[in-house]
Amino acid sequence: MSGRLPDEPVRRPLNLQRWEHLAFVHWRYPADTLRRVVPAGLEVQELDGSAWLGLVPFRLAGLRAPGLSAVPRFSTFAELNLRTYVSDGEHDGVLFLRILCSRRVVVGLLRAGLGLPYVYSPGRVRTTTDATSYEAEGTSALVAVGPEGEPDGLVTSLTGRWSVFTPHLGRLWRVPVEHQPWPLHRARLDHLSTSLPADAGLPLPDGEPLVHWSPGVDVRVGAPRPAAR
Repeated sequence: MSGRLPDEPVRRPLNLQRWEHLAFVHWRYPADTLRRVVPAGLEVQELDGSAWLGLVPFRLAGLRAPGLSAVPRFSTFAELNLRTYVSDGEHDGVLFLRILCSRRVVVGLLRAGLGLPYVYSPGRVRTTTDATSYEAEGTSALVAVGPEGEPDGLVTSLTGRWSVFTPHLGRLWRVPVEHQPWPLHRARLDHLSTSLPADAGLPLPDGEPLVHWSPGVDVRVGAPRPAAR
């Protein structure tokens, strides 16, 4: 289930990585609209009375296989994903609708190997003591970082996701992830320009977003396994 702590330990990870300088930007969204882009076997989750669309830019650092060192420079790069929140009846998780990534090799491997909707896009993440900016093809964002705070139940459910779902080769797969609880800061979206919802076949979201920021967590990614449905 979603929440502060992982569903299960990832005892034999396929890879290790760190997610740094993340912004979580969430909008309430019509569940019926999202159902059009969610594959069979998954249900759109409604939290606090609505479904949600999330935009999450961050820096991925230290990508490596267990027992190996990260390759300097190559193993750190910018990513940005558009997501919604789903369940296969047994596990809550994330469904990625688009992922922008600035490493061509990573894009090729994860598109071919897992069917994840990766797209190559040069990007960068810049940080100061009180703000983080993100740039990628078709998207730019500036997030002002506030004080750390204890997340409420809604924020915990949106950010504490321990499975990624992906349809591939005629089946629905679940990839487990494990990391420590998110250290979350209140944040404010000072600028956003993006084509990602339109690229995913969705209308632009309305209303003020719910915004949080995290300095990051160390992540263990497990092997894919068939989803419950």
